[in-house]
Amino acid sequence: MDSTARATASSETLDAAIPSVVDATASRRTANDIELHVVAAGDEAAPLVVLLHGFPEYWYGWRAVIASLVEAGYRILVPDQRGYNRSEKPDGVRAYRTRELSRDVAALIATEGREAAHVVGHDWGGVVAWDLACRFPAVVDRLAVVNAPHPTAYRRQLLSNPDQLRRSWYAACFQFPWLPELACRYDDYRLLERALRNTSQPGTFTDAELDRYRRAWDRDGALTGMLDWYRAAARYPPRLPTDRVDAPTLVVWGDEDTALVPALAVDSAAFCATGRLELLSGVSHWVPHEEPDRLADLLVDHVGSA
Repeated sequence: MDSTARATASSETLDAAIPSVVDATASRRTANDIELHVVAAGDEAAPLVVLLHGFPEYWYGWRAVIASLVEAGYRILVPDQRGYNRSEKPDGVRAYRTRELSRDVAALIATEGREAAHVVGHDWGGVVAWDLACRFPAVVDRLAVVNAPHPTAYRRQLLSNPDQLRRSWYAACFQFPWLPELACRYDDYRLLERALRNTSQPGTFTDAELDRYRRAWDRDGALTGMLDWYRAAARYPPRLPTDRVDAPTLVVWGDEDTALVPALAVDSAAFCATGRLELLSGVSHWVPHEEPDRLADLLVDHVGSA
């Protein structure tokens, strides 16, 4: 872990993605020997919350939650994780091992001069958050995970539940070289657009929002970097030092997730020494988009009870 990560200037503008009442900035920070593009908001002295996006998003996926957390009195960091959007995209599948993704977050927290933070992850960002809490427990004050399974719970479901194996078919397809990139890029990223729209409630992703995502997907090396997360998980399965999560943990789960069986929510919470499970009825995998206010309330209640 690189504890001497530094902040560097960025010309990135936020293009009104975050309400103007929130004082947000974008910068590039060196963390774990790579450059991460990071959006920061809120009082620098306030308690720190790190928000981690998943596939196929970038920091923008948290835009509807950021203002509520800042207004509640928190300092927010939202990185583009390695391989995504404006962050560095190292070559080779090995660079995207889960342990490296966790080290990125631990080092990012250090760039704020902090030893620990509240960490929130959705989808793949949630997988990184689970790994971080198990691998570097001192770095996580409180953990919140949104529709992302604990790695051990997921592995057990894959081995024992044919329904989960069926739902995970796409991850196997991503293992091939170059072909997934070709398929995803075809017809102006139509496959990724459908992956978002067909698995969410109608109207969740607007045309304007999808245009933003296309620009992120189209950056040099981004598509391969994003897909290499899946490839690395298969080739270098994470070996956690412990399955147990000691940090107080909130698991939020939209029960209409098409990719993950509902049992994973219960199974994941069972690995937490102090766990709280919130099932959101009628909500899809895309909780930060469909229920941002409700999610923000749950997060404020969780981290504010420290």
